[in-house]
Amino acid sequence: MQYSNSNVVTEILLLGFQNIQSFRIYLFLLLLIIFCVTVCGNLLIILVVSYSRSLHSPMYFFLTQLSFTDILLSTTIVPNMLHIVLCEGSHVSLITCLIQYYFFIASESLECLLLTVMSYDRYQAICNPLHYSSIIDLTFCLKAVLLCWVMMIAVTFLISVTMNHLWFCGPNVIDHFFCDFDPLLELSCSDTLFMKIEGIILAVPIVPCPFIVILVSYVYIIIIILKIPSVSGRQKTFSTCSSHLSVVSIFYGSLIIIYLFPNKGNVKKILSLLYTVVTPLLNPMIYSLSNRDIRQAFKKLSSKMLAVL
Repeated sequence: MQYSNSNVVTEILLLGFQNIQSFRIYLFLLLLIIFCVTVCGNLLIILVVSYSRSLHSPMYFFLTQLSFTDILLSTTIVPNMLHIVLCEGSHVSLITCLIQYYFFIASESLECLLLTVMSYDRYQAICNPLHYSSIIDLTFCLKAVLLCWVMMIAVTFLISVTMNHLWFCGPNVIDHFFCDFDPLLELSCSDTLFMKIEGIILAVPIVPCPFIVILVSYVYIIIIILKIPSVSGRQKTFSTCSSHLSVVSIFYGSLIIIYLFPNKGNVKKILSLLYTVVTPLLNPMIYSLSNRDIRQAFKKLSSKMLAVL
């Protein structure tokens, strides 16, 4: 089917959050604070881990990669969301909308894969401690991160190629605060069956498979922890993976609910906030507040910076 140029969508209206006039400014300020804390917090983790030699280990190396991903995700979603909240909607070009979606897919894919690698790291550290250093060495870390990036780039590229061949002829309104997969397909007049099938196929190695790996890893971890005779020993061992487990629960919980049980309207927007805004904020807070090594390294870095000033 052919479409005239007059029917092709070139601009999209993102509705964002509706009926919030009474607390629009408060929501804007809250999101602005969250964005600043998210970016600064994740940058601080990267800086502290890079500075402190005691943190030059696989777990913290993966944590810096996760922090970078959180910054990418937050800067992809939140700045335009702030504009939407302040102006009660935002007009963006179709190209801008698609680019935002591609960066969103890239950052979400990378986050899923990195959380999986981190769970495998915790599995080896707890279940196979004697051989941990020989298995999780620098070569493994670099290969694992490189594989995550390659898979992320491949998934994003394949989706972008197919998405760019769709015709978008209206309507040009998306009832969301960012450009997501389903809302974009609803604007297309092309046959989107292939796009949906491709999306499902590409999602398998990114969401379900990593989630299964994480689930199996923690089953083994819990079994090992329960075998520790002392309560203090169990608590100490569990504390080494509690931060990661908290992040995984929030991130995957909201992600699975929203895509396996699609919701409309405000419910979908609230769930989307969990993995696009809340998780990038909580990552540095959870890891820094509950991790004694990071707190100590931060104090040393702060003292050194104050001495220089």
